[in-house]
Amino acid sequence: QVQVVESGGGLVQFGGSLRLSCKTSGFTFSSATMSWYRQAPGKERELVAAITSSGNTNYAGSVKGRFTISRDNAKKTAYLQMNSLKPEDTAEYYCNARLVTDSGTNWDAWGQGTQATVSS
Repeated sequence: QVQVVESGGGLVQFGGSLRLSCKTSGFTFSSATMSWYRQAPGKERELVAAITSSGNTNYAGSVKGRFTISRDNAKKTAYLQMNSLKPEDTAEYYCNARLVTDSGTNWDAWGQGTQATVSS
């Protein structure tokens, strides 16, 4: 059974930090690209950060230098360290796991989301 479970959200003041965790099971975590997305009210879901199975990372321009994505293959868990938080970072944050199947198609699993709220 595939599970993707986010945690670590909460309420923090401007300039504060949060560390999100994405604990997984039921698939080959070490082969997956792990990503964090976010969705603010009235806005589309957007990619925040991603880390490939080989450890390559990429970030949205709005979070570069403030957020860090990482992974622990032994724990089958991905993380998003968020520093210097701003009110515009307020959103529901979702973890995504993606594998490429033998046929070349994408297999995706999503978590239920964790809310991060930054007060000004």
